[in-house]
This record gives sequence, structure tokens and C-alpha cells, in this order.
Amino acid sequence: MTKTIFIASAEPYAGKSVIALGLVNMLLAKTKKIGFFKPIISQQSPGTRDKHIEAILNHFSLPIAYEDTYAFSRHEVLQQSESENWREMINTIIGKFKKLEEAYDFTVIEGSDFLGEGVAFEFETNAAIAKNLGAPVLTIINGENKSTEQIINSALNVLRNFESREVQVLGIIANRVKPEQVDDVHELLRMQLPEDMMLTVIPWDKNLQSPTMKEIADALDAKVLFGENLLSSQVDHFVTGAMMLPNFLNHIKENVLIITPGDRGDIIIGALQANLSANYPKVAGILLTAGTEPEEPIVRLIEGLQTIVPVISVQKGTFETTTRVGAIHSRISADNKKKITLAIDIFEKYVDMKVLDDKIITFRSEGITPHMFQYQLMKWAKSEKKHIVLPEGNDDRILKAAARLISQNIVNLTLLGNPVEIAASLKRLGLNLDLNAIKIVDPATSENYDSYVETLYALRKYKNVNEEMARDLMTDVSYFGTMMVYKGHADGMVSGAVHTTQHTIRPALQFIKTKPGVSLVSSVFFMCLPERVSVFGDCAVNPNPTAEELAEIAISSAESSKLFGIEPRIAMLSYSSGSSGEGEDVERVREATALVRQKRPDIKIDGPIQYDAAVDPMVGSQKSSNPDVSGRASVFIFPDLNTGNNTYKALQRETGALAIGPMLQGLNKPINDLSRGCTVEDIFNTVIITAIQSQENAGHRH
Repeated sequence: MTKTIFIASAEPYAGKSVIALGLVNMLLAKTKKIGFFKPIISQQSPGTRDKHIEAILNHFSLPIAYEDTYAFSRHEVLQQSESENWREMINTIIGKFKKLEEAYDFTVIEGSDFLGEGVAFEFETNAAIAKNLGAPVLTIINGENKSTEQIINSALNVLRNFESREVQVLGIIANRVKPEQVDDVHELLRMQLPEDMMLTVIPWDKNLQSPTMKEIADALDAKVLFGENLLSSQVDHFVTGAMMLPNFLNHIKENVLIITPGDRGDIIIGALQANLSANYPKVAGILLTAGTEPEEPIVRLIEGLQTIVPVISVQKGTFETTTRVGAIHSRISADNKKKITLAIDIFEKYVDMKVLDDKIITFRSEGITPHMFQYQLMKWAKSEKKHIVLPEGNDDRILKAAARLISQNIVNLTLLGNPVEIAASLKRLGLNLDLNAIKIVDPATSENYDSYVETLYALRKYKNVNEEMARDLMTDVSYFGTMMVYKGHADGMVSGAVHTTQHTIRPALQFIKTKPGVSLVSSVFFMCLPERVSVFGDCAVNPNPTAEELAEIAISSAESSKLFGIEPRIAMLSYSSGSSGEGEDVERVREATALVRQKRPDIKIDGPIQYDAAVDPMVGSQKSSNPDVSGRASVFIFPDLNTGNNTYKALQRETGALAIGPMLQGLNKPINDLSRGCTVEDIFNTVIITAIQSQENAGHRH
């Protein structure tokens, strides 16, 4: 079940407010704790707030601070994109959204308004936000002033654009459609949309689209001369009073706004009399232009009327004012209870709420984006701080990562090395790392040194290790750090920035050893691609695994995938798909796939399968008959180290993908190996995943 829906449009004035109001009202019938979030709001004047957010909060009495309902203004987002701070912006949005998500049973998200510059960039931004928040989309199409063909094309184009970005669309709502077009639009769209996609067509309603006199007065910064208590009057039409009075009277329609210079007393009096007459429609208001106001006798006449219309005045001329009035679009505000009620009624009348409710219940988010993945990793690590030892405390990259980890309060750390040298390096690097917040241990002078030597000797004396050898080995930072983990003095270890993989792993294999039922230590990388996170294994440890070893790597990788919130759909990679290929290498993969199915029938797996068939639905449909995996794989098992290592590095270098890992799997306690070419970011992420592994090791994670 999803806990959120993203309401999105691809153009301004599509009517997102109607859907948001109706959806919140519908959800409040099911639960009291509803959140509302609009990641990007339009630029607001100083001291003012987004009117739609205010309407939602006030009408439903949602106990959310206004500052928590949005992340950025539109102007700030455009500045972020220009300065390439896109990642920080997305992280901020995720953080603010998660705060609401954790506090509420369901959160309604509303996309931006497409008002102002940068419209082309705006759709991409909304799609990226929906993707990173894991939110399914209800997309709104504006049918106003469009032909049936234009509405159909708009809907299909928006759907394709969202789906091409791997954003799931729950339904399409064509709004503000001419009543005579409604049936054709519904029939033609229904024929071309997926059967399970919700479709709603809402006809144009003048009562909802027409602005009030207050909205017009606010938009024009007008002065209210008379009838301030009548500004809620709805304006369905407007007419310029520039003709002779008899002709003018013929142009009066229901709820008309009369625009005329203030010195046209005849038009003003005629409008007031028409409003009083049973033979003429109701006048919504009078707008006086050119900075002129009625003469004193006209003022006295108006003041003496028991039934008047609102009269407002502006400085601009009649032509410019008329143009600006024509461009005003009604926005539902907190004080317009009539329109809020009407919006909810329209939603309930035209939206099939049972279908929508079923969509909400059955929705499952597919995949996870890199931003969401990294945010979730940090959240998990912070939820139960673990103690990680970093044996290579003299390396500058390790120190930079340590400073960042401590400043963000993610883990507790021990650095191995000479305390004086480490302190000097911190000063040289200008790092603000509080030495009281970490432990710095020199293995040779540690108070635990003798105890560790005795333990190592006891564990390895049957492998021809004598006490003197144990003393030598325990001065090695890899052995000392691994022993800290073995003894429970640290929860996990990360090494390899300076040392080889074998140097890092050897002590773990000697006395931490593998988990029950696991005979092989293997590794996975979390490959953070632009739109998803995939799991690659084994790209770091086992050169030429047998069929049995490949099967074990696949099962371990499935467990690692689940631990980190990625649904495992395993592709056993080969140069051939299905039963078409022959040869020893293909047979080995085929046998490994069969072993996994035999041992773990609950795991979704396909193999042998080529990489393109595993990631591309169209290719997958031609080369594989397994819809659970083909085109949708999330875990990729490579047939050998040569293929896996080169593939992950090629993908990393050529696409800029972030590779988190390798993460070792199968050990009793978490020990992880870094590449000697690792970056500070690599170290930072590997420490975090090691902390999460240690939470599972303690039985505190799924």
C-alpha cells in the first residue's frame, strides 16, 4: 500500500487544487492523520503565503506548520539548477517529505504550478521529485480551449513522458473539458490507455473557474471604493463600458464585471439601475479605470442605495486593465469556502473514488532511486548508531570521511594508527574533527593488545600459529581491527584504501568465518544509476565460481538486496539467453539458476539471460518468458570476476554512476573492503552500509 500520491500537471491552471482538495477530503474519511506537501511553491511576495497550501491547511484544520509543507520556491529551484546543486536540492526535498511521511498515515504531494520562467525545466523537476519520493502520480490534463484531439495527445504525451522516466502513473484526469467533448474524450482515451489505469474526465464549470471580485481586486492592486463586504461576488464575464448607455445595457450578462473610466457617470448609474432591475441580470461589480473616481453626486447616489455592487478603482487605463482582467485565473483561497465546497463536490461527482481507493491499496513502488537509497541508508544507520573501526587512520581520505561521518552523527568510530600523526594530519587537512568524539588506537600500545594476542593464538594454534607469530600479526592493523570486531569491541570494520583485498579479508576468513549454511564469502556493489539502484555481484572476490558457488552468490545477493530495501529480481547473466546457447560457461549459469530455484523457490530468478534482456522490457519480452525478471531485474549475478569487475567499472566511468561497495556478504560479522582507488564518498558510503549490516547482525533489522 502506498502512503502518498503525487498530483502533477504539465501546464499551468490544470486544476490540481480541485484534485488535491477532493483527495484530502476523501482520505480524511479513512484516517485523521493526513499530510500535505508541495515541494516547490511559486514565488511569494514578502510576508505572503502560498494560497493553495493555506486553503488546504485551514479548511481541513491540518496540524502542519506552513514551513513544513514546502521545500523551495520556484526561483530557488532555478538557481539550484544553474549552480548544479541538484543533488542537494533533491536531498532537502526528500528530508522534508520524510519528516511528514513519518508523522502521517498518508501524504498528498502537489507538483509545481508552471507559472513563470523555466517551464521546460519544470516537468523534468516534478518527474524527478516523484521518482525520488517513490510516489505514484495522478496527472492532470488541462482541457480548456483545446480540441478533443489536442486533449488526447496531451494526455498520451504526458503519460509517455512519465513512464519513460520510470514514474508510475495511477491515473489520468482530463479537467476543464467542454461538456460537449466529455464523452468523446473519455471514449478515445479509454481505448488507448492501459486497462488498469484510472481515467476521469471533468467538464468545465464556470462556478469554479470564474474569479471573484476579491481575486480581481488583489490581482490589480485595486482600491475598494464601495461594497467591501460583497467582494466574494463571482465574475463570469466582463464588458467595457465605452459605448453609449443603451448599447451598453444590451451587453450585460449574469455576473458581469463592468470596466469603465471613473468619469463615465452614465455607465455607472446604468449599471447600478440594471442590477436593481428585474429585467436585467445580476452585476458582479464595477471596475473604474484611469485613476478617476465618480463625482460627488454619483458617490451620494451610490451611498444611498440599499442594494449596491462592489466598486473598485485602478490607476491603469481601460485597455490595459481589460487585458489584465482577461488574464486572471481563479485560485481557490482559504476564505472562499463556497469554491472549496464546490471543488470537493466536483471531485466526488466525477472521480471514481472506489477505483482510486483500490489503486492506493494495491500500489507497490517499483525500484528505488539513488537519492532515496542514500537517504534511506543514512536514516537506517542513524536509527541505531554502531561502532565501526577504520584500520587505515593515517590515510587522508579516511580522515576526511571520518570527519563527515562524525559531523553528521551517523556512527561511532575508532581509527587505528599513531595518535600524534593522525592529529597532525587533521591539522594539515584543516579538518574540524573533534578528537574527543572518536577513539584513536595504536595497536602496539593498546591496552587490549595482549588480550588480542592470546585470543588469536587460541584460535589459530591448530593452524601452526605460535605466540610470537600471534604477537607480530596483532601489530598489523587489519588483524587488530578484525579482532576488535570478533571480540565485540567494534561492530564492523572497513579497510582496503591502502591494503589489498586479500590483506583485508584474510583475518576475517581465519577467525570471524562464514555464517551458518554459507560456505563462500562474496561481494556486491550497489550501482546507483540515474533512475534506479541495482545490485551487482560478485565483482570483487571470486574469480571463477562454480555453478554451486554462483548459486550461493545469488542467494546471498538476494538477502543483501532485501536488507537494503531493494526487491530482489535476479538475472543470472551470460552471453546467451534462455535455452538458445550452448557451451560450458552457459551450462554453468543454467545449472546455478536451477540450484537457486531448488534451494530457494521464493526467489524471483531468470537465467541464463543477457544484460539487455534483463534491463530492457522490449528486448526481455523477445528473449525471456519470465515476466518477473526480464526487463525488470534488480540483482545481476556475473558469471566470473573478469566480467563483473570490468562491467561495474565501465558503467561507473562511462555513465558517472555511483558504485557503493564492494560489500562483503556471508561473514558472521561485517568486514568490508575498499578499493585502493576509493574516494572519500566511497569510504563514507561503505561505512554506512557496514553499520547497517551490523544492525542486522544484532538482529535489529529485517
